Parts: sequence; C-alpha cells; structure tokens
Amino acid sequence: MCGLVGIALADESSIVAPELCDGCIFLQHRGQDAAGIATCGSRGRIYQCKGNGMARDVFTQKRISGLAGSMGIAHLRYPTAGSSANSEAQPFYVNSPYGVMMAHNGNLVNTVSLNRYMDEDVHRHINTDSDSELLLNIFAAELEKHNKYRVNNEDVFHALEGVYRLCRGGYACIGMLAGFALFGFRDPNGIRPLLFGERTNKNGTKDYMLASESVVLKAHNFSTYRDLLPGEAVIIPKNCGKQVPEFKQVVPMNSYRPDLFEYVYFARPDSVLDGISVYHTRLDMGTKLAENILRQVKSEDIDVVIPVPDTARTCALQCANALGKPYREGFVKNRYVGRTFIMPNQRERISSVRRKLNPMQSEFMGKNVLIVDDSIVRGTTSIEIVNMARESGALRVYFASAAPAIRYNHIYGIDLTDTKNLIAYNKNNEQIAEALGCDKVIYQSLEDLIDCCKNDKIDKFEVGVFTGNYVTGVEDGYLQELERVRALNKANQSNAKAEVDIGIYNSGDY
Repeated sequence: MCGLVGIALADESSIVAPELCDGCIFLQHRGQDAAGIATCGSRGRIYQCKGNGMARDVFTQKRISGLAGSMGIAHLRYPTAGSSANSEAQPFYVNSPYGVMMAHNGNLVNTVSLNRYMDEDVHRHINTDSDSELLLNIFAAELEKHNKYRVNNEDVFHALEGVYRLCRGGYACIGMLAGFALFGFRDPNGIRPLLFGERTNKNGTKDYMLASESVVLKAHNFSTYRDLLPGEAVIIPKNCGKQVPEFKQVVPMNSYRPDLFEYVYFARPDSVLDGISVYHTRLDMGTKLAENILRQVKSEDIDVVIPVPDTARTCALQCANALGKPYREGFVKNRYVGRTFIMPNQRERISSVRRKLNPMQSEFMGKNVLIVDDSIVRGTTSIEIVNMARESGALRVYFASAAPAIRYNHIYGIDLTDTKNLIAYNKNNEQIAEALGCDKVIYQSLEDLIDCCKNDKIDKFEVGVFTGNYVTGVEDGYLQELERVRALNKANQSNAKAEVDIGIYNSGDY
C-alpha cells in the first residue's frame, strides 16, 4: 500500500518538484519506508531523487532544487514482501524504449510466471524482487513492440492492453514517458485507488494531477476530480496547456471492488475514494460496532470507551455515542515512532508499542474499559495495550475491532505477515481473547462492515484478508513465494537485493 502523485503543469517553464514534494507530505501515511520523485525537463531529460526515509528527510531543499521540469511523478513506499533497500525505492526507470519511469501501488500475484517470461521470452533484466520493477519492464517490453521512432497515445494504450493481459493482481500506477506525457492506469477490479483532477489557472489553462487519495487533490486546489475506473487509463500530454488528456477504457471492467481495508485503516479520514467518504464509513462502523457490542456485553458493564490512536478515533467516538458511554483519550501517542507491525522481529515490536503509546492511569483505574481499535493483525500491539490497561488499574478490559477478524494474508499491497502469524489464524473469539489477555474480544461482522462502506455504485469489495477468497484468485505458489522472499530478506543471504539503485541520481548525495 503506497502513495502516488503525478502532476503536469500547463506552464512548461514552471518547476513541478516543490508541488510533488508537498503532495507527498499529504500522503505520508501511505508509505513511511522510502520516498522518491522523478521529473522531466524541457529536452526530455529525467531528474530523480529518492531514498529510504520520510519525505521530509529525503526531499531536502538542496536536492529538490536540482529537479527541473514541469511534469513529474512521486512515490511513497510502504514495504510489502520486499526489503527496505534503497534499490527498491521508486519510481523505477528504464531507458528503453524512450525513457520510462513508473510508480506503483499494489501487488502482482503471478510474479513467478512473469519473471520467467521476462527472462526467457523478452530478455529484460529485473534487478530487484520488486513487482513494481517487473510491471514497469512488462510495459516497456509491450511498448517496444511498436518499434517506432516516436510513440503516440494509441501506442501507449496498446502497450497497456498487454500489461492488463499479462498481469494479475491489484495495482494503480502512474508513469512518465520522457518528453512525451504522464499516464495512469488502474487494475480491472479497481482494488487500488487512483484519482484524476484538474485545476484551472488564471489564464484559462489547466494543470492536471493523479493521486492515490482525494485529500492531496483538494489541498492543491484541484477542485474537479474523479476516480479512474477499473481497467481505465489516462494520458496527460507534456504540453497540457495546449492539449487535453485522453481517457480510454483499455480493458473491460471485471468488477468494481475496492479494497475494504482502505476504509478501515489505510486512507485518511478526510479522503473520498470511489465516491465513498472514509470519515462517514468510520462513523457508521462505530454505530454498527456498538450494536454488536450490546449483543455480547451488558451496557452497565462498560464504564468508558477508549480508542487506540489514531485511526480508530472516529469509530470509537461514534461507538461511545451509540452506547451512551463517556469517550476518553486513555493513551497518549508518541508521533515519532513508526508503524509497529512492519518491524522485523517480535522483541522490537513489543518495545516499540511501549515507546509509541503511554497510558493515562486516571482513565483506567477502577473502571471497566472498552478499547476500540481499527483492526487486530498479529495482536502484538493489542496484547501490550491490554497489559498497559491492566497495569493502570482497569477492572475489566473489553477489546473491540472495527474490522472483522483478519485470518488471511493481504496479497494486494500490505505486508501484514505470514498467515500463521496472524492472531486470529485458526482461533475462535474465545481463544483470541485469551491470547490478548482481555475479558472479551468483539469483532465487527463482515456484513456490517460492507454496509458501512457501500454506495449506489459499489456494493462489493475486496475482502480476501477476512475470508481468504481473493478477487483475482491466488496464483499457484504465490503465498509460498511471499514466505520465501520474507525468509530470504530476513536471513540476508548473498543473493539479497542490492542496497543502492544503479539508476540515475541527478540530485547528488547530500
């Protein structure tokens, strides 16, 4: 699950890099592992700056000042099964044909067969285990088939037809053809989000943006925007002040099934994805969750409702209102500690939870507390939270999740863990509560969660993380391949990925 931004400015003498950098700040929640920007200058030269870390650390003023050009793309990496090496920071680049860069959000599930195809049939070298580099090379190979001096929009759309034909999975991509155009496309099931927006300048010309969430579009005054449809692509010409973008439904829509986890946890509450307000879905989750809680716990047995910061706050507040119970901030969050479930080992995760959250004893002492979180993954954080509540004097601890029990791996862009490490794997609710150390665990039902998120156009979602039934199915051996890659990275064997990219670094090493 990564963050994408692409911008093309009508004024070709303008510099797009600062606005791309600012856009990354708005999407920082979508990826804190690495950040990258690539821009294109007037003569088609590509400039690039990328590396591990937060956007504010990678994009220093000195580095950004070296990125010329009026169009560009940016990426924020949230690691999946790959390592955290600099070599996997995006956007990725290939010089042939024409010079192509691409940033990708999602996962391909048929990577084994695609790697074999790249090696045996197309003869293109893939330097990392990242399926983003693989996807870029598939597009480049399809584009190269035209064997032309210069390409046009139709050639790009035809190349994307090949990408759709070969690739299976959930993906949203933004690409850039040197000196020609930006382009964006979305998988045929609409699993990963991608929006297109336009901004009218004082002289009547228009700037264009592609982004993972609506919040970045609104923040930059791209007041007119819409979601790309599943299987749809758009090409934004470099001279967009004179030519308008072209949209095409490249392949038929298989289904319209956004990832339900976006609304539960990942997206910012002030975003609207596929016409669905993230904030209002989380309010509805709180109401539905309260109804489920009252079927399992007597109202008089709950004294206070406490959220796990930050994503669960909206849901927990509405849940407290529906229950008629006081809402209290029982945990103070240290905002300078990153997400815990992507840390490499259990000991580091446990210590990180204590660094990340500090309980306020006065809100727990002598009370029966209902703790509300957005979801429970490994359970490591939840166990520590329950322990902290009990240490602070809570009499009873009930733990409620705005999402159903997560019993299966997420295969479209979130590296939760191997399935067997999920706390709900092969356990019923009583066993999960015992493992967490709480008096009772209450999960949202999947039917209720879907009711909270659906609208007039979308009533089905990607829910494989809860059911094990994935929209695209699962390519034979894919989950085993994920485990193999994780084990390889953990062991740091000799064929692990390079620590640095062999591509271009115009920004210098500052």
